[in-house]
Formats: sequence, C-alpha cells, structure tokens
Amino acid sequence: MQFETTSAEDMERLGARLAAACDSGCVLHLHGELGAGKTTLVRGFLHALGHRGAVKSPTYTLMEPYRLGGRMCFHLDLYRLGDPEELEYLGLRDLLEPGSILLVEWPERGQGFLPGPDLSLRLRYAGRGRRVDLVGASASGSSTGCARPMSDIR
Repeated sequence: MQFETTSAEDMERLGARLAAACDSGCVLHLHGELGAGKTTLVRGFLHALGHRGAVKSPTYTLMEPYRLGGRMCFHLDLYRLGDPEELEYLGLRDLLEPGSILLVEWPERGQGFLPGPDLSLRLRYAGRGRRVDLVGASASGSSTGCARPMSDIR
C-alpha cells in the first residue's frame, strides 16, 4: 500500500491509523532519510494508544519504553548504533513480553539482532510531502486494514 502525506498532521494520522489496526503485539520497521517523518509517525501511533506526553526520537538513548493500555511499546532509533551487537546490551529480548509493540527507526543498523517486521514502512520525500509505502511482512502485518485513502482518516 502507498500513502501520500502533505503535512505532519497527515503523518500523525497515518501513525494513529496503524495503532488502531495493531490489536496485538507487532514489530514495525521504519525506513527513511533523516527528516522523512519517522518520529512524527511514531508520535501519532503512541498518542493513539494513549500517551499524552512528548515523543522525541531516542537518537542518543537508542530506546524509549512506554507502558500504554497494559502493554509495552518500545521506540528505537538505531541511527547512531555503532554495531548491531550493541542491541544485546540494551536487553531488548528480556524486555519483550507477549503483546509488546516495537517501533524501530533505522532497523537496517540492527540487522541480525532485531525481530523481523510485521510491517515495513518506507518513508520518502515526494515534492513538498512524503510518500509512505507499507509492506506486510507477516500475516498480521498484511492484514492491518490500511486500505482506505488518507482522505478517509482526516
């Protein structure tokens, strides 16, 4: 599936829509250049699940945990990761519980140490807006119910 966004609000709405479709644990891999909107999408996702605070990219901490609605969400930004083995020091495997949600920016930097995605998102610049390609990589990721156009989620 492919979506066009023209604003940060559109990107947040897309994130909220993905959160609504994620009724159990899931792993989302977010690919895109710096400034493409990955953290903005995550902000919409987390706010839709009930987080009321700020959502910033965990560029320096690598991971930011959130307990929302009785389940754990982990936002990872692996841009500054020096070696994928560093993920072992975070203890990510020990933190994951059934039903956990993983939102991973720059997942290619953690290859071999991250769980595979249920849904892979590629964010690209498209004129003044962004194009977001969604690819289901598992049965649950392929059935996210995101087939409506962006105009239907305003």
